[in-house]
Amino acid sequence: MRAARAAAGAAILATAGVLAFPAPAPAQPEPQPQIEAQTPEILRNITYRARVDGVSRGASITYRTEGDKIQAANPTMVPGRVFEAMAVLPESQVANMRVSIEWPYSANLHCEILVDDQLVAQADDFIAPRVLPQRDDPDYGALTCEAPVSPTGIAVPVAGDPAAPSPDAGPPDQPAPPPA
Repeated sequence: MRAARAAAGAAILATAGVLAFPAPAPAQPEPQPQIEAQTPEILRNITYRARVDGVSRGASITYRTEGDKIQAANPTMVPGRVFEAMAVLPESQVANMRVSIEWPYSANLHCEILVDDQLVAQADDFIAPRVLPQRDDPDYGALTCEAPVSPTGIAVPVAGDPAAPSPDAGPPDQPAPPPA
């Protein structure tokens, strides 16, 4: 009888335990916020080149570098000497450079911008001598070059572009093959 009471008591305790402490419900995972995958910004190597051909003093060269900073250089420019500076810029920026000389000198100014060793901008200008300084033209005696820092590789034709050659077309000077 003791065994029967013990078994009955155990059954009552087990039933009371289940009722008092229900089994945990299966956990539903909380939805995770969607994090946009940010593509890293592509950086490009920029080469700035400037040349002053002529006798002049006070050459000043400014150019854009990392973080929207503007660097300035005052090199001694003799005819034929090339100033060169390197920078790294993201594709979303514009590379620009300004070459200037002081009044009353005259010279040929030349500037180039290369993106990943490909020429993307080039300018030449002759700064003529003046008797009086040009106060109404602050850019007199200066030359500016600028170019977007974007991919400079082979242009990919846009789908549906009528000017784009078809992939099965032959060279431009030969007629297209007859249809089969």
